[in-house]
Amino acid sequence: MNNIDQVLQYVDDLMFEKVESHLTPVQEAILTGVWQGQKYWQIAQSFNGCSESHIKKEAANLWKKLGKVLDEDVNKDNLRSKLERKYRVSQTSNFGHCLQVNQGNIHICDQSLQTINNGKKTKNFLRNDDQSPIIDLTKAPELRYNYGRKLEISTLKEWLDNKTRLITIYGLTGIGKTALTLKLVSEIAPQFDYIIYRSLENIPQLIALKDDLKQFFAQSLSTPLPDIIDYLSLSSYRCLIILDDVQNIFKLGELAGKYLPDCQDYHKFFQQIATTSHQSCLILISWELPRDFVTLKSDKIKTLYLQGLTTEFEEIFKEYGLKNEEKWTKLRELYQGHPNWLNIISSTLIELFDGEVSLFLEQMNNEIYLGDIENSIECHLQRLSATEKKVIHWLANQTEAVEKFPKTANLDLSTSEFWATIQSLIRRCLLDKLPSETSSYFPINPVFKSYLQRNPND
Repeated sequence: MNNIDQVLQYVDDLMFEKVESHLTPVQEAILTGVWQGQKYWQIAQSFNGCSESHIKKEAANLWKKLGKVLDEDVNKDNLRSKLERKYRVSQTSNFGHCLQVNQGNIHICDQSLQTINNGKKTKNFLRNDDQSPIIDLTKAPELRYNYGRKLEISTLKEWLDNKTRLITIYGLTGIGKTALTLKLVSEIAPQFDYIIYRSLENIPQLIALKDDLKQFFAQSLSTPLPDIIDYLSLSSYRCLIILDDVQNIFKLGELAGKYLPDCQDYHKFFQQIATTSHQSCLILISWELPRDFVTLKSDKIKTLYLQGLTTEFEEIFKEYGLKNEEKWTKLRELYQGHPNWLNIISSTLIELFDGEVSLFLEQMNNEIYLGDIENSIECHLQRLSATEKKVIHWLANQTEAVEKFPKTANLDLSTSEFWATIQSLIRRCLLDKLPSETSSYFPINPVFKSYLQRNPND
């Protein structure tokens, strides 16, 4: 916030949003004076000769009200730092391409908000409780969708409050994993000193990734530390690392979660972060669950399987102006509440059926129309092993979901091979495990089933 008018407008907006009241003239005078470093007696003189005691009384009430608005203790001495911190964190809702960390400066929408002078580093960590977190989301994708996910956000917040060290968020491509994580960042940023997002899309060598992370963290220390885990283990600050597209370090044509030969050291790196004592957190975003995480038993390791939208899907249909609202739930069920699929099918409805959901459903007669959804389906199927392809095609042609103890499956696979394959398909989010009264069963994703039935050779 560059000038006092901007400060007053920001505080006035906050107060109206939280307590439905605007700043009074005397409150504006107090904020202006305190922001400019004036004493209470100086503020009193500049405000129509008001008494100092009256200004102190009004200020005490203002700090109390602002404390409720900011959910923090506010006083004359920390007002500026608290407001600047709140303002900067609120701007993370515009993160991604607006937020940059370049040459030690944080810029949000081209305004320099915090500077770390790399030429004059202090011996100790620079940030204190009144400073904003240093955030680098410049390599994060631009968010196209941002729907609900209140339950998932609440779960992730609870895990972070409990100092979870390693969180894996996995699910189908386009399901909203990255959007969920970036939305989380906008809400929990004040809990961390450093937040950084990186993608493994280009399969970086671990040593290169570590060097990148160390360079980011080292800007606060006079002497660089030898390993990234050393930065995480410092008790003086807490950092959040987000690694996206983790599936790219796993082998194609193998069961889920097997590391590429050149990425074996990632396994040790993840394990080290999970088992070393520290207060930081690593969030992994992936299409599939790493197999070694299943064997890591710790209350500091959590896994979130992200599935489709349950209620917020209506926002998508409203944005497209779809008709026949009473049929929206049926449309959501057909496409599993998958945000990207719902956007694709909504666009198709506008293009071909003028937004008439009833007409579309009548024409399809319970058949699942795929269209442009096929591209995302094929991305997943290309990763499967030979046994997975064999089993998933067999599953797609069954009239009922496979139970825990199938009667027969003429697939030329041993029982061990069959169940290892089922396990892998579950970890890829292509099968679910659902309980029943007598046994668990494993339904295949209906959209994938529809594709496989039409493409038996894929």
